[in-house]
Amino acid sequence: MLKRVLAVLVCTFTLATVFSSCGKEAEIVENSNKETVDESLKASVKAMNFTAPQNGDTIIIMNIKDYGEVRMRLFPEYADKGVENFIGLAEKGYYDGLTFHRVIKDFMIQGGDPNGNGTGGESIWGGKFDGGTDPHLIHTAGALAYANSGATSTDGSQFYIVTGQVCSESAIQNYIDMGYDISEDAKNIYMTAGGAPWLDGSYTVFGQVYQGLDIIFQIQNVSTDTGNDKPMKDVIIESVKVEKYNGEELKWYISDYDGYEAPSEEETLPAEEVKIENYSVLKEGDKIAVMDIEGYGEVKLRFFPEYAEKGVENFIGLAEKGYYDGLTFHRVIKDFMIQGGDPDGNGTGGESMWGGDFDGGTDPHLIHTSGAVAYANSGSTATDGSQFYIVTGEVYSEEDLEQLKNYGQIISDEAMKLYSTIGGTPWLDGAYTIFGQVYDGLDIVFEIQNTETDRNDKPLDDVVINSIKIGEYDGSAIHWFISDYDGSAKTNETQDTQETDETQQTEEEVSETVADDTSDESSEESPV
Repeated sequence: MLKRVLAVLVCTFTLATVFSSCGKEAEIVENSNKETVDESLKASVKAMNFTAPQNGDTIIIMNIKDYGEVRMRLFPEYADKGVENFIGLAEKGYYDGLTFHRVIKDFMIQGGDPNGNGTGGESIWGGKFDGGTDPHLIHTAGALAYANSGATSTDGSQFYIVTGQVCSESAIQNYIDMGYDISEDAKNIYMTAGGAPWLDGSYTVFGQVYQGLDIIFQIQNVSTDTGNDKPMKDVIIESVKVEKYNGEELKWYISDYDGYEAPSEEETLPAEEVKIENYSVLKEGDKIAVMDIEGYGEVKLRFFPEYAEKGVENFIGLAEKGYYDGLTFHRVIKDFMIQGGDPDGNGTGGESMWGGDFDGGTDPHLIHTSGAVAYANSGSTATDGSQFYIVTGEVYSEEDLEQLKNYGQIISDEAMKLYSTIGGTPWLDGAYTIFGQVYDGLDIVFEIQNTETDRNDKPLDDVVINSIKIGEYDGSAIHWFISDYDGSAKTNETQDTQETDETQQTEEEVSETVADDTSDESSEESPV
């Protein structure tokens, strides 16, 4: 399994790297313009994104249908051609009626293409132009920049507005170690206001949102198509007007807007320092689920509403409606996971209790250790629905885990202990909504993973979920680990198992070779 995972990661990280503490899926684009930056500016240049406009300065007012106005200041002193192009297009009405065709949560929203798919658009001069870059302007949250096709010489009409995420100091240091030029001033901004630092030096930043950043953050949460990040419902730019600044209030930061709650100190910790809670104490009266699987028996799950509130609410709501009763585990991969919850039985169906998809998010307190329960998705947690999977995984050596870390995967010391003793699927962390953990019946899950399947990983004989009943934990025995199924069990008094050094590893060494993960259903929801 590890060889297959690493092969995928090698391909993926040629273009992208994941830093869980600075964006869930942070796309790292090779900084092709680094060599053109004045060497003397690297450490000392001041970021000017949040400098106040003067009365009479040219501004942009973008009206987005059903959302409202977004106001942006411009920086002709640092991006003269970029500003001239955008003003010229706006004054011609070029952007009126176009859409935001590409939206990625915790990254950016992109628009300005008359084709509506990222393939079109041109500058005011026709064709492309070179907007260049300037180190005074960085990709902090609210930055306005041109999309390009690999260099700023391919700037046209398409633009994006950054949302990004607040970065930890360790994540910033990772970028610096990779060769990205991040000044002390920019570092402080990325650690407070957030953004997408890996884009600096490769894209033409020419503006900054000073009112309406809450609208941009709202838009980034829309449901999107998995294949191309296109919103399922059009987000329409009704108009882009060129006006003059008249002293209105400046609200640069998302924390300036009513209803925004600043993250707690615990929430802003780097993923490496967050305590893993998969095996935290289960208290009498806590909500649980009892899954009865035909021909196998009962699998009992505990929930984590404190870390996956919407995910837990959705699963309980569906279960209480009887949604899962009679469905199957339609996808089973040994040493990986078992997946079910699709009424179509092929990985293409299902919906949340609210209808359609929802965004369950992720939380670093929960990892994909053996027995973890999570939602399958179609490319982001914003496409969570009814489908879920239960991890079996495999045990990793420390060398294997270090290899994954070298490819950018964030794995804390505590997670290292769990993955090297209990096992799991560490490469899924940060991309899927974990909301539960098996506390009894893990032996059944491991038995199911051995069932014979076809080329699409569908069991030849249906594995049927008779029912899922919601109840309360009654203090009965806890069997967290597959090694617990030898007749011994932890009780309510001894179930806190964070000290994984005491765990006896009895599972056999697993093979690194599994069947290719293929499917004829291109729209299948999948945890890979």
